[in-house]
Amino acid sequence: MKIKLISHTPDPQRMVAMSARLCYSPVGAEELVENMSEVQVEKLLNKIVEMEHLSTLEHVSFTFAIEGISRVLTHQLVRHRIASYSQQSQRYVSEHEFEYITPPSVENHPLAKEKFDQLMDTIRSTYDDLITLGVNKEDARYCLANATETKIVVTMNARTLLHFFQLRCCVRAQWEIRSLAEAMLDEVKKVAPLLFKKAGPTCVTSHYCGEGSMTCGRLAAMQAKD
Repeated sequence: MKIKLISHTPDPQRMVAMSARLCYSPVGAEELVENMSEVQVEKLLNKIVEMEHLSTLEHVSFTFAIEGISRVLTHQLVRHRIASYSQQSQRYVSEHEFEYITPPSVENHPLAKEKFDQLMDTIRSTYDDLITLGVNKEDARYCLANATETKIVVTMNARTLLHFFQLRCCVRAQWEIRSLAEAMLDEVKKVAPLLFKKAGPTCVTSHYCGEGSMTCGRLAAMQAKD
């Protein structure tokens, strides 16, 4: 899995602070951007995060280049609707010798891995045979596995990212998308640490579990330590 933050709103923290300050200021946005000190920005951002004045976070966005993930992951990822996605097309891009993602539970089980790899080899061969027989790529792709490696560009605003991290950093999230969410969180913290200082699952950020009876027990363990 390879994740890189390739673009983001310039000075995202100042932009969010300015947007919040504008709501209560007689001066315009341009003047606020230029004149707010770093201390003022930090103080206001801390207040925004604590008060969850999250509409102001919608003014900044972050774009990620993501590779080495499966179609299993992207089927989950695109359910986060307030976002933009551009994914490698199996209709136009040939999948001869496609790479595939192997789950840890398979990787760590020799017999399961042997069967898994054999199936991927069979799928590759079948895909190649279909293309040779004149079947076009958009139809040959029907035999491909969910494990097939894919690439995608994803853009989300900061508010959407907070919700994404809340759901997908949870230990009950599927292992691959959880790994993606954790890596994305590491990336955005490098450029906007104050915006994402409380990002993560609700047991860590808000001291409650959104999973109800399906809780993993992490919150209870944390409370027991306290």
